[in-house]
Amino acid sequence: MTEKQQKIIATTLDHLGYKGQAVVEYELLSKEEMRELNLCHRAKDKPTDVLSFGYCNLESKILDKTNYPNEYDQGADGVLLGSIVICEEVAKEQAAEYGHSIDREMNYLFLHGLLHILGFDHEIAEEKQIMRQVEEKIIEQI
Repeated sequence: MTEKQQKIIATTLDHLGYKGQAVVEYELLSKEEMRELNLCHRAKDKPTDVLSFGYCNLESKILDKTNYPNEYDQGADGVLLGSIVICEEVAKEQAAEYGHSIDREMNYLFLHGLLHILGFDHEIAEEKQIMRQVEEKIIEQI
């Protein structure tokens, strides 16, 4: 995980009022691997840019061993929130399409996946608007 991704986690948690330490697993997949994962979990037979998988029901904004004993990672000294997987090939295509750097696209996708883990969604217009506003506020801070 990069320093920028660690900053995204810290900034996002702070922005949303979470306290404590969080851990997120992160992996880059090929287009074929992402297609298979997308097919398995979303029944969509195509590669996608980012998928995320939350590991816990975030009932408390205090991320510690007391509130999340089963999700607490002793080695990392934080609550394991979930996993984010990104397809760098798709991210590169999107960066070119949107006219910005691959670094910006990868950071955006990481943030997008993190917000999904934290309960955000964009299936309906109102949720999408809220999620986009939060993304923009956080991107401005990092």
